[in-house]
Amino acid sequence: MAEAERDGVSGAPAAPPRYRGALHPDTWEQELEAIPMFMKRCPAEIDAARQPELACLQSLLFDEERSPAELAGMYKNEGNEYFKEKDYGRALAAYSEGLRRRCGDAELDAVLLTNRAAAHFHLGNYRSALNDAIQAKKLKPTHLKAIIRGALCHMELKNFVEAIAWCEEGLQIDSKEKKLVEMRAKADKLKRTQDRDARKAKAMEKKEQCRKEVLLAAIKERNIKLILEPSDEEEEVSGGLAEMSLDGFHPGSATGARVHLDADGSLSWPVLFLYPEHEQTDFTVAFHEGSRFIDHLMVMFAELPPWDLEKKYLPNNLELYFEDEEREEMYEVNPEHTLLQVLQHERYFVKAGTPTVLVFAKRSPFSKKYFSSKKVHRL
Repeated sequence: MAEAERDGVSGAPAAPPRYRGALHPDTWEQELEAIPMFMKRCPAEIDAARQPELACLQSLLFDEERSPAELAGMYKNEGNEYFKEKDYGRALAAYSEGLRRRCGDAELDAVLLTNRAAAHFHLGNYRSALNDAIQAKKLKPTHLKAIIRGALCHMELKNFVEAIAWCEEGLQIDSKEKKLVEMRAKADKLKRTQDRDARKAKAMEKKEQCRKEVLLAAIKERNIKLILEPSDEEEEVSGGLAEMSLDGFHPGSATGARVHLDADGSLSWPVLFLYPEHEQTDFTVAFHEGSRFIDHLMVMFAELPPWDLEKKYLPNNLELYFEDEEREEMYEVNPEHTLLQVLQHERYFVKAGTPTVLVFAKRSPFSKKYFSSKKVHRL
């Protein structure tokens, strides 16, 4: 009794002794998972210091003293296990290791290539998958799985003609192969749709080219000068229509509006109005070439804009200008003039298909300062 009291638990049963290396009752599942025999999945990286049992098994499994064919076969089996688990990245790595053994067995290499093609396919690497399928077919021309995989790759890449050819090649080996029969029919249907869409696109392209040529001829006829937006590899081109490439002319503005020819043969342009004093802009989607600027100003400023706190921007209190960027000079525009009259000015160049006009309040301190360092051609 005294001995039990000294142990601190009077009358309590003694705890069973715990063996050295025994699993802890609270963490036994995690500890069991760390034992190679009970592992559900092998870790991606094996640390020999922390996992000596795994490192030992790995060295036994892939002993370099084994023949290249044995090692290639073992890597193939390892890849298949990863593939079943849908771990396509590690499956791909295992098949690649098997191929690196250069075992000299054409049939085994064909299987490794076909399996790696499947892993690539599930990872979305369709071109890499196709390359492997092609190599597998070279090693074993009758390997039906490689042919099916190659056909699937061509389907994903929308190479329907090639997909049909691969299907037909496989059907010569097995005319009843369901996957190939179904894929051949699907590829043929998609090819017809693809051909139809290509014909439509070509007809639309021809129609658009025709429309653009008529439009550019109308611009040239009016002696309107254009500046093309340069591409990455082309320098800026300016001047008349004769100097322009049709492919270089982008008649649409950033908003999607574009110059167009009306049924009566008149041009309507998207026009940008800039207000430098207030850093504001207005945009007219279709400014008819025969319309006067004053008519647009009357509509635009029928009500004072919210940013005009001094109430200066009234239709009859405005001055319009365009800028000659090449000479860094300003030209005043007569509000009574039409858009066409302004565009035909000898120093006006339409940039990126959108005429631009700057608007100032008359005799404002800002405009005086703005023009102080520029040469201005006034009316």
